[in-house]
Amino acid sequence: MAVETEYIHLSTRGHADVHDITGQVAQKLEGLKKIKDGIVTINVCGSTGALTTCEYESGLVEDIRDIFNKLIPPGQYQHDQAWGDGNGHSHLRASIVGPSLTLPFNNSCLILGTWQQIIFIDFDNRSRDRKLVLQFIGE
Repeated sequence: MAVETEYIHLSTRGHADVHDITGQVAQKLEGLKKIKDGIVTINVCGSTGALTTCEYESGLVEDIRDIFNKLIPPGQYQHDQAWGDGNGHSHLRASIVGPSLTLPFNNSCLILGTWQQIIFIDFDNRSRDRKLVLQFIGE
C-alpha cells in the first residue's frame, strides 16, 4: 500500500466563505503515479475551517451561510473573552462540521454522487490563506 501527500492552497474571505474543491482534488488524484484505487483523506490545517460534501449551487451556498448565522451567530463567547479575537463562533461552527473528510476513488476517479461536490467552508471572521492536506492511500 502506498501513501502520497498533496496540498491545496486557498485564499478565502471568511464569514462562511464556501469553496468547491472537487476539481482540485480530482486534479491531484489524476497526477498520482503510484495510486489508482483507494481513499483520500483531506484535512484543514486550522481550527476555523471545515470540510463536507453537498450540491454546490448558489442557493445552497447561501443556505449554508444563513443556517450557521441562525444556529451559531457571531456574539460573545468564552473564547472571545479569553482571546479578544471575536471568532469564538468560527471555532464552534468548524467543530460541528469537522476538519477532515475521507472519500473513495477507483481507477483515479473520485466516487461521488451525481450532485455531490467537496466543499471547504472558511468560518473565520476575516480573510485567510488556507492550506488543505490531502493524503491518498491505496494501490
